[in-house]
Formats: sequence, C-alpha cells, structure tokens
Amino acid sequence: MHIPRAVTTAAAAAAAPRFAMYYDQWHSASPTKDQMAGITHVITAFASTTLFTSDPPGTYSPFVDVASLRSQFAEGTKICMAIGGWGDTAGFSVGQKTDESRKLYAKNVASTLNSHGYDCVDVDWEYPGGNGEDYKQNPNSGKTDEITNYALLLQEIKSAIGDKELSIAVPGLERDMIAFTSEQVPKINAAVDVVNVMTYDLMNRRDNQTTHHTSVKASLATIDKYISLGMDPAKMNLGFAFYAKYFQTQGQCTQPIGCPTVELEDANGGDTGKSGAITFKENPAVLSSGKADTENGGQWFWDSSTSYFWTWDTPEFIAQKFEQIVKARKLGGVMAWSLGEDSSSWTYVKAIQAGLATL
Repeated sequence: MHIPRAVTTAAAAAAAPRFAMYYDQWHSASPTKDQMAGITHVITAFASTTLFTSDPPGTYSPFVDVASLRSQFAEGTKICMAIGGWGDTAGFSVGQKTDESRKLYAKNVASTLNSHGYDCVDVDWEYPGGNGEDYKQNPNSGKTDEITNYALLLQEIKSAIGDKELSIAVPGLERDMIAFTSEQVPKINAAVDVVNVMTYDLMNRRDNQTTHHTSVKASLATIDKYISLGMDPAKMNLGFAFYAKYFQTQGQCTQPIGCPTVELEDANGGDTGKSGAITFKENPAVLSSGKADTENGGQWFWDSSTSYFWTWDTPEFIAQKFEQIVKARKLGGVMAWSLGEDSSSWTYVKAIQAGLATL
C-alpha cells in the first residue's frame, strides 16, 4: 500500500524526534554511547564541494573512518556526509548550472555515499544566491541562477541517492534566505527529507550593532519565516550552537541589543579581528559572569576590560526553545554544531537530551 510521503514523515517525527549532531574535523570527541543517547544522526563535516563536479569525481578521504564512528553511537544511528560549509560554495555553483551538470553532481554524490558506507548526505551551501564568504569578490548579481537551480540540484541528488536521506543546512538570517522565496521553498521542501535550520550566528561580522546570536525570540522568528514560506515543520530541525561569540563595541554597552560595534568586516569582506567565537569546551571565564535577557531569551555579557560584547546560549534557554519552538511549532527535531565543542562535560548535549525527553 502506498502511503503519502508527507504522512510518513510526520508520523516518523512524532514517533522519534530527530537529534542530529555535526561531527567536525577541527574538534575531536570520544564519547561513550551512554553520553550520546538519543542522537539519531551524526553528520561528518565537510567534504569539498568541488569533488563532485568532474567525471570521474575527485577522491574523498573522510577525516574519520565511518565504521569506527558508527561504533561510538547507538545501533541505528545514521552517519551522514556533509558537503560544503562556510566559504566552500564553488562546487555548488558549478554543479547547479545545467541539467547535465546537476545530474553529474548528483551521481557523484551518490557513488561517494555508497563507497564509504554513509546513510545520508547534508548539503551545506552557505548560501545559494549569494551572501557567502566571498560576496565581495563574487557578488550576488552573478548568482541569480542559483535561486531557481538550487531546488533542481536537490531534486537530482535525492533522485540519485534513493532511500538514503537528503538534508540541507539553511540560513538563520532572513537576509541570507536569498533562494528561499515563496515560489522556491515548496520545491525545496518537496526535494529533501530534513532541513537543518542554523538558528545561530544571528549576529555576525556584517552587523554594526549588538544582538544575540541565538536567542529564543530570534530563533522562533526564523522558524516562523520558513513555515510562512512553505517549509514543513516536521522536516525542520532547530539548530543549537556549542560556542559563545564576541564582538568589540565602540563604547560601553549596558544592554544586549543595539550597542554600536567597531568595524567587524573590512571593505573586501575580510575579518578585522574584532570578533570571534570560543567553544564551550574551552569554557571561557566570562561565561560565569553572564546576564540573562529574559525578554529575548539569550545570555550576554559586556567585558569592560576588552569592550567585548559576548552572546551565547544556556541550558535554561535551551529548555525554553523546546517549549516555545520545538513543541509549539511541532518541529521534527533538533541539531547542533558541533559535538567536540561541548566535549569537556557534555553540559549542552545533556540539556538537549533533557529537552527531547519532554517531547
């Protein structure tokens, strides 16, 4: 009997919420299976986008053995290969161009998944249509074809990989949702199995005044925007970040919203060195001085010795996100970047596990 895909997706989400965890090559982790309870997907990051544009494809050498990684997690956990990441869009731009290039890209992705034993692929294109790391060198005006072709590339990849899952990582900031229009989102939604929403980095070096980088209020607004555009909530994973961000302000900052910053990005789009991120594994001392912004749902602190404005998440605000976003909007699950960044005491992994237990 044929059961409509939308029905099976919703049923699966209701039965077992997804918990996807990125596992990146820069932050190692050796957890026990008990510590990782509830994780349904482990996404290794990253494979280069340009590997899949040629015939034959380039050779992908995973930074971690897939079988070895699989053994660290519960039976049935899916191991996925992420392609792309911040600053790596060149291969996507080539692959999306024509029907022929899309089919070749998709075929190469499928063969790579099969040869290494992956269960799924995560397309982490930051971002289709522009606003990537190189937006000054390669302006958005030269990427308009990506707005329509993004969904077409995803359709080809899903067709090529068959029963294996296709997920995408999508921007949290509305200004970066260039390809996520009311016309395109239904097509994108139909092509993919899972949508990992990057509800973090909501302040970055392109801003000129302070705000939270991953607040409850702003995360909800992002999710509501995607829903309004036609994204299925059951396919969406709410994103969490296992790091704090900091930005230098021009003067004293007595509230979390609206303090002017110094120039964080230069004329070429490069980093001025006046902002950054520190993982929870590193546990910077400033985190013990945090203040809770209960109105917006974010933790913050202004360090007078450095003029740095700090912004991060807490277990308490994670709990609020489960109540006010995951439950309220009936999302299919959650995801986090990245496992190794919380590997000192697993405080934030535990907070997410506690949230999942309430669903």
